[in-house]
Amino acid sequence: MSRVPSDSQRVLSPTLSHVARRSVFWVGSLVFLIIVAVMGLLFTGTDAASDPLSATNPGPAGAKALAEVLDDRGVTVTVADSLADATAAARDPQSTTLLFFDPEAILDSEQRADAFRLARHVVIVDPSFDELTDLAPDVAQAGDVDGALEAECALAAATKAGTISGDGEGYRYTGGGDAALCFGSGDAVFSVIQVETATGTATGTATVVGARDALSNEFITDRGNAALAVNLLGRSENLVWYIPTVADLATGEAPTLATLSPDWVVPLAALVILTALAAAVWRGRRFGPLIVENLPVTVRANETMRGRARLYEKSRARLRALDALRIGAVERVAVRCGLPRVATVDEVIAAVASLTGVGQNEVRRVLLDAVPANDRDLVRLSDDLLRLERAVAASVIPH
Repeated sequence: MSRVPSDSQRVLSPTLSHVARRSVFWVGSLVFLIIVAVMGLLFTGTDAASDPLSATNPGPAGAKALAEVLDDRGVTVTVADSLADATAAARDPQSTTLLFFDPEAILDSEQRADAFRLARHVVIVDPSFDELTDLAPDVAQAGDVDGALEAECALAAATKAGTISGDGEGYRYTGGGDAALCFGSGDAVFSVIQVETATGTATGTATVVGARDALSNEFITDRGNAALAVNLLGRSENLVWYIPTVADLATGEAPTLATLSPDWVVPLAALVILTALAAAVWRGRRFGPLIVENLPVTVRANETMRGRARLYEKSRARLRALDALRIGAVERVAVRCGLPRVATVDEVIAAVASLTGVGQNEVRRVLLDAVPANDRDLVRLSDDLLRLERAVAASVIPH
C-alpha cells in the first residue's frame, strides 16, 4: 500500500505557464528598450536633414534648392560649418558674399567680427541683438512678422521680387544715414534692411533678412521669394554659406551632455532610474500565492439592505431610494425582454409597453419620471414597479 506524501513533503516544480507569466514583464521591458534604441538611431540618422537653412538640407526647413539654383547661375557656393572653413573659402573679400546664420548663438563677439570681415557683402539672416550690435548697430529688433509683404524700396533685389512671404522677424532702422528699408509691415517695421557698414578691410554692405522662411525649400517658390534670394546672394561670384556649429566653440571641444544639461537633469534621471528599478523588482517577482484571510464578521445581505433603507429614511432621500429600486427593476425587465446589457432606458420602456400593453407614458412614469412627494407616494411607486415586473414576467412566460 503506497503512502500519499503530505503537503510538507511534496515538491512543487514551476510549470511552463507559471514561468511564462513571471517572464512577461522582463520580456516586455526588453522589447520596450529595443524600440527606444531603434527610434533613437532613426532620429539620430535624420539630424543632418533637420538643420534649418542648411545648403545641404533637402527638407522643408533647409535651403538646398536655393544653393543649387545659385550654383546653376555660376555662383561658387561653399558650405562652411566652422570659422576656419569660412576663412579658407573667402579668399577675396571684394568678390565674396557671406551668408551668415547663427540660430544657436555659437560665436562670440570676436569670432563674429572675424566672420564679418570675410566679405564685402554680408547677408545676415534672423540676427540676434548681439549680432546686430557687431554688424549693423543702427538696426534694432522689432518682433514677429507674418503675411505677404510688398517691396516698396529702391533695392534692386527687392524690386525684382515685388512681393515675398514675410513670415519671420521684423527690424527697425534707428540711424540717420542712408539705408534701404524694404518689405514694411507697418509701424516702421521692415523685414529686409540694407545698410553700409565697415567690415574692417573695406566698406561694404550688410543686409539684414528677417523673412527667414522665404529662403527655405518649402517657401522658396512662393511669390517673389526666389527672386529676392537669388539676387541678394548671387551678386558676387563667390558665396560662402556659413552656419556656425559646435566646431566654433571657444573651447575647441564639442560640449558633452553633462555640460549642456541643466543641474537638475542628473538627479532627476537618477531618481527615475531608481524608481524604474524598484517597480521592476516589485512587479517582476511574486512572493508566493495570495492568502485568503477570513473576515471576522459576515454581514447578511438583508441586513445591509435594511441598514441602507434606514439611512434613506432618516435623510428623507425618497427619490434616491426609488432610483435604487428602479435601477434593479430596469435591469430585470430588460433581461426578461431579451434586450442586451447596453440597451437604453428608452428601449426598455418601448419593449415593456409592447409586451404588456401598457402605454409608454405610464411605463415611463413608473420607471423614470415620477417623483415621490412623501412616503405614501414612495410606497405606491414601489408597488407600481412590482406590478410592472409581474406583468412583464406574465407576458413572456408561455401559458
